Amino acid sequence: MTPPFDLTERVALVTGGGRGIGAAIVTRLAEAGARVVIANRSQDVADAFAADLIRRGLAVSTAPFDKLDRSALGVLVDCVTGRFGRLDILVHNAGGCPWAALDDLDEDKLEEALSINLTAAIWLIQAAVPHMRIRRYGRILVTSSISSRLTMGGGAHYSAAKAGVNAFIRGAAFELARDGITANVVEPGFIAKPGRGSLSTAENLSRIARHVPMGRIGTADDVAYAMLYLASEQASYVTGQSIVVDGGTTLPETGFAVERQWS
Repeated sequence: MTPPFDLTERVALVTGGGRGIGAAIVTRLAEAGARVVIANRSQDVADAFAADLIRRGLAVSTAPFDKLDRSALGVLVDCVTGRFGRLDILVHNAGGCPWAALDDLDEDKLEEALSINLTAAIWLIQAAVPHMRIRRYGRILVTSSISSRLTMGGGAHYSAAKAGVNAFIRGAAFELARDGITANVVEPGFIAKPGRGSLSTAENLSRIARHVPMGRIGTADDVAYAMLYLASEQASYVTGQSIVVDGGTTLPETGFAVERQWS
């Protein structure tokens, strides 16, 4: 019997796979036997990370990911299929939030949020589907965010992009349901990203953790293992869904409820 979550011979493409959540996803897929291509906007970061995994005997390589237009993303998918002859798992993990209060939001920040979080996902999926249909097998995964249902000041446009991703995945999952292709998203809550952004300072991480019912900030692996499940044969009957990985952050009405419960 094939062991659970075995991805031997599967080919995966992971965008934003050079660090943080993306690096954890790449690692877990590769450890499960997949041949993983890292597409990261910082090529030197991707190359260094791939070299580390290759030294461990994992089948990892990189591909350029410097443009987000439809044509360039199609070329990225063609690069993977040209190299391996197939694409079984697509993970669009690349994302970002150009913070801006509503009064300060401009065209550039809106376009930046939409292009990497939403539009790129749509064009990548469109390019990948024909290759998956050939084998009647595919796993389409996108890293969304609990910001699709919650928000904080300065991130309304980011929330809109992530909510759009969730809606698009539901529609895509429906259209692809008879093709052997599943499409799902994972919505992380607060995940520790040491040294990256003001929310990742030790003081802020401690403050945030007090409002998480489980009492801790999530790790990149908390998200990666959810992705590993959704990428596996064992998740063949799961499609159009969102798995929230947030330590219960979206459960209480407010942070006050957590304080009252565990103060």
